Amino acid sequence: MEQTTDLFIGQLRKGDRTACQRLVNGYGPAVFRLVHRIVERQEDAEEVWQDVFVKALRGIGGYDSRKASLATWLCRIAYNESVNFVRRRQPDIVYMDEHNLGLNSLDETLEDETTDSHTVQALEEALEMLPPHEQAVITMFYYDNMSLADIAYVTGSIPSTVGSQLSRIRKKLYKMIKAMHP
Repeated sequence: MEQTTDLFIGQLRKGDRTACQRLVNGYGPAVFRLVHRIVERQEDAEEVWQDVFVKALRGIGGYDSRKASLATWLCRIAYNESVNFVRRRQPDIVYMDEHNLGLNSLDETLEDETTDSHTVQALEEALEMLPPHEQAVITMFYYDNMSLADIAYVTGSIPSTVGSQLSRIRKKLYKMIKAMHP
C-alpha cells in the first residue's frame, strides 16, 4: 500500500490528470463535509472546497507522508481555508457560549438520554451556534472518526489540547441543549 501511495503522490506531483481526478473523487466527499460544517452556505462551501483542492495540488510538493496521511493533510488545508473564509466573510458573528446563555448555573454532570429525533435536532441546532473551530473539531472527531493526533495536526495543536477542547465543547453543547429545550 505504501508503494501505491508513493506512486500516487509522485503522479500528483507530476500533474497527472488521472491522479488529480482520483484525488478529488477519493477525498472530495470527506473534505466537503468538513468544509460545509464550517462554511454553512452551500455556494460558499463549494467555492472553499475547490480552493482546497487547488491549494493541495499546488502544494503537493510539500506533502510529507511521515507527518500525516494524505487524508489528514487535506483536512488540514480544508480546515484552514474554511476558518479563514469565515473570518474574512463574517467578522461580526456572535456565537452562543456559556456567558450569553447564562449557563454557568446549570449542573455540569451529563445525564444518560435516549437518542431520538428531538435530541438529534437539538444537537444540530446547538452545533450551528458553535464557533467554526469548535464545529470543525466536533466534526473531525465524531463524523470523520479522526484521532486526536490527526485533529491536532489539522488544527496546529497538540493531542492533549484537542482532548481538553472536546471535553469542553461536549459540556458546552449539553448546556446549550438544556437551555434551548428545558
